Amino acid sequence: MPLEKNIEMTSSKLESMAYLLSNLIGGKAKLGDKIIGSLSDIVMSEHNGTLPEVTHLLISRPFGHKTLMVPWDKVVFFDHHGRSIIDIHAFEPFENEPGEGQFCLRDHLLDKKVVDCDDADVEVVYDIKLAARKNKLYVAGVDCSRAGFLRRIGLRRLSDMIRGLAASIKDEMIPWTCVQPLPSKIGRFSGNVKLNVLKTSIAEINPVDLADILEELEHEHRMAIFNQLDTEKASDTLEEIEPRVQREMVASLPVNRAAELVNDMSPAQAADMLAALPATDIDAILEKIDAAEREKIRALLEKHDDHILGFATTHYITFSPDTRVGDVMNNFRDVARDADIVMYIYITSPSGALIGVVDIKELLQADPSCHLGDIMVANVVTLGEEDTVATATKMFSRYGFRAIPIVGEDDILKGVIPYRDVVLAQKLV
Repeated sequence: MPLEKNIEMTSSKLESMAYLLSNLIGGKAKLGDKIIGSLSDIVMSEHNGTLPEVTHLLISRPFGHKTLMVPWDKVVFFDHHGRSIIDIHAFEPFENEPGEGQFCLRDHLLDKKVVDCDDADVEVVYDIKLAARKNKLYVAGVDCSRAGFLRRIGLRRLSDMIRGLAASIKDEMIPWTCVQPLPSKIGRFSGNVKLNVLKTSIAEINPVDLADILEELEHEHRMAIFNQLDTEKASDTLEEIEPRVQREMVASLPVNRAAELVNDMSPAQAADMLAALPATDIDAILEKIDAAEREKIRALLEKHDDHILGFATTHYITFSPDTRVGDVMNNFRDVARDADIVMYIYITSPSGALIGVVDIKELLQADPSCHLGDIMVANVVTLGEEDTVATATKMFSRYGFRAIPIVGEDDILKGVIPYRDVVLAQKLV
C-alpha cells in the first residue's frame, strides 16, 4: 500500500499497537514526497516517566550526508514498517548526535547480555518491543525469544513460519519495568542490561503481579504495556486490575479488542469486568461476541446491577482528626454500642468528608496523647454511591478488608458496607 494512502486511512500518526524494532529499522523517511533517507536508529529517554519515551528518530542519508536526529514532534506519520514522514524546513539544525541521557535502541541495547540482580545470565536482547499510545511511542520491553533471534540474524520468514507452526515458540519479553535505569553517560555502552528481578522470577510474572505493576503506572504508560500483551495474558491480567483502573483501561480499548478479551473469559468473569462500564459500552462490546455467550453474560450482568449503597449501614464510628486517642478509648464503649462497624474508626472533616481511617488495632497500640490525624491512613480505599455488588465483591477480594466506606460527591461519607453484607447481597441477587 502506498505511503500516502496509509496516511489518508488514519487520523493520527500512530495506531495503538505493538512495534518491533527489527521491523522498523530501514524504513524509508520522506520529506513531503521525497525520500531523504532511512531509519537507522530510535532514540529514547528514561527521564519522562516509568516507561522510556521515544524522543527522536535517527535518519541516515546517502552520499555522505550527515545523519539527521529528528525530534518525535516533527514526525507526522510513522507505521509498523518504520516508514515515516517528517516536517522540517532545513537539514542543518537536525544534524546532531544523541547527548547525555539519550539512548539509541539499536546501537546501545541490541545484542546486549541480560543479567538479573544476582548477575546470572538470562538471555540476549535480540529485539526491542515498543508500544504506541496517543501518538507517543514507548519502549515496553526487551525481546529475548528464539523468534527474536531468528529475526535478528535475518531469518524473518523462518521465524514467522516457526511461530505459526509451534505454539511453544513464544515471546520471552521482559517488561521494561524489570530493567534497571541505564547509565546516563552511556557512550556506546559495553555493559550488560541489568534487571531488578531474579532470573527465576522473570518467567513467573503472573497476571496478579502484572496487574500490580500496571496500577502503579500513569494511564498512558499502563496502556502502552497492556496493548502489547497477548490476548490470554491481557485477559487474565485485566481480571486482576482494581475496578476503577479496569474501567479506565477498558474504556480506552478499541471495541474489537475489548470483545476479544471478553471472549477469552468465562461468562462470570466477563460479567464482573463489564459491570464496571457504562451500559452503552457494554452493548457495543457484547455485540461483537458470540450470541450464546452474550446472553449468558447479560443474564449475569442483570444480577450485578444493584447499587451497593442499598446494602450499606449508616451505623459506624466517626471522629475528627484532632481527637486524641485517649479520649476515643475512654468513650469507645458508648460510641460503639449502637455501631454495626466497630473494627474501623472513620476520620471525617466538619463537612462530613472522609479524610482517613484508623484500624482498631492501631488505636489500641497508639500513644493516648496522639491525635487520630497522626495515626490515620489517609489514602482510603472507597466505593462510590453508584458502584454495584459486583464491584464491591472484587474490592473485598482484592484488599481483604472487613468493611469498605462508601463516599459521594466531595468525598462525603454516605455509608459503610461490611464484608458479610456483600456476601448476603450476592445471595439476594
